[in-house]
Amino acid sequence: MTRADVCVVACAEAWRGDGAILASFAGLIPRLGARLAQLTFSPELLVTDGEATLLRDGQVEGWLPYRAVFGMVAAGTRHVMMGASQLDRYGNQNISCIGDWHRPKSQLLGVRGAPGNTVNHPTSYWIPRHSPRVFVEHVDMVSGAGHDRGAHEIRLVVTDLAVLDFATPDRSMRLRSVHPGVTVDEVVAATGFSLTVPDEVPPTREPTAEELTLLRKHLDPDGLREKEVR
Repeated sequence: MTRADVCVVACAEAWRGDGAILASFAGLIPRLGARLAQLTFSPELLVTDGEATLLRDGQVEGWLPYRAVFGMVAAGTRHVMMGASQLDRYGNQNISCIGDWHRPKSQLLGVRGAPGNTVNHPTSYWIPRHSPRVFVEHVDMVSGAGHDRGAHEIRLVVTDLAVLDFATPDRSMRLRSVHPGVTVDEVVAATGFSLTVPDEVPPTREPTAEELTLLRKHLDPDGLREKEVR
């Protein structure tokens, strides 16, 4: 078992219990997580190839043209796992620019679909490098709304170190679990704001034998997931 395996399973858990909704994702680890969830504990989950085809066990299950995705977004029948260049304690996301948006130091993707995603349906995040540069006190520009700005539901944040959620009275970020081999102090040190830390923080669950077999022999036999996690 590797850290990447744990991260895939942690991402899969974000879709547990969602039923027949569309799972969308940015990045290899979330994609593997969605497919793993569909093959194990969330068989009703709808998973695409990222273009216009619905897949089940690698086979074409149906057609989902891009225009139809907007209807699913508006109806709330989608759960996306996005990336973020910056995240704050309430789950406000920045993928637009670093620095003052009038004269940014770095121009990034732009807001893209983040506003509509965060106000219409569940949103989670995958952060492959947990650091104070990503987890900041205030994002430079709000691309995706957080809980203090009317987000529908920011569910989980999965990183290379831990899983975080928003199960606090003010819906700010909380440490939910630490990956095997990671300490709570390491996560706190890598977070640029005051994180809610329970008295007892459990380890992130490890993949089952079945999940490891699916990952290694079926979903990612070339081990590409190892390149996304340090």
